[in-house]
Amino acid sequence: MKEKTKSEGKCLFCSKTFAKAGINRHLTKHLEEKILEAKPGKSFLLKVESNPYYGSTGHFLSLWIDGETKMKNLDTFLRDIWLECCGHLSAFADPVKRRQRTGGWDYFEAQELLEQGKITEYEKLMEDAKGEIPMSRKAKDVLYKDFKIEYEYDFGSTTALLITVLHEYPIKADKKIVLVSRNEPLPILCGECGKEPATEVCIAHSWEENSLFCDKCAKKHSKKCSDFEDYAAMPVINSPRFGTCGYMGGIMDTERDGVYVKQ
Repeated sequence: MKEKTKSEGKCLFCSKTFAKAGINRHLTKHLEEKILEAKPGKSFLLKVESNPYYGSTGHFLSLWIDGETKMKNLDTFLRDIWLECCGHLSAFADPVKRRQRTGGWDYFEAQELLEQGKITEYEKLMEDAKGEIPMSRKAKDVLYKDFKIEYEYDFGSTTALLITVLHEYPIKADKKIVLVSRNEPLPILCGECGKEPATEVCIAHSWEENSLFCDKCAKKHSKKCSDFEDYAAMPVINSPRFGTCGYMGGIMDTERDGVYVKQ
């Protein structure tokens, strides 16, 4: 799926629809207005999308996250809306530290710090060594404007995301994580007929350009592909993980998990 795929989302605050390229500029205006009424604190506007290094899609999330929220809460949110299928491992990482690191870290020094109960120093060693951001860290201690974080779910059939901190605000968010926008189902068309929205993907032919099928073409494909009815048929879902592992959809904002509906 190419980045040129039309991608747009609705604003939580006013319900107006904007293209992916403009939605966050619009959301900024609403969040700046909240500075006058919200409680003092710290919060951030995040853009979450598929990591372009591994191939871009039109999927995106715009999140307003409170500074007191822990990274493990963000991990859970991403799993619940986009990723969770089989309880795989996941991790946040600072891409700069990950790519600039040289050599390893001293295991014995880290073990000694751990035994002394100096968890902060231990985690710092781990972070410096691998570029990983501990799940126990609070957002306010990790995030800052223009910071980019790499996130990976499942280290086998990996779904890689890129998280960009667009803005920082001197107020608390309305809750730990607020979904302020998400892309509407993308206009992904059947690879066979090229006319109707794709509803199923054949993972046995996932490397082929025409592995996506509408309902009608899926029935035709099942007659040619014995694996399709056996195990290879999976639904097209509004997530960058669709068609991967055992992913069958999220457990939140499920009304936007569906396929594109032609206007």
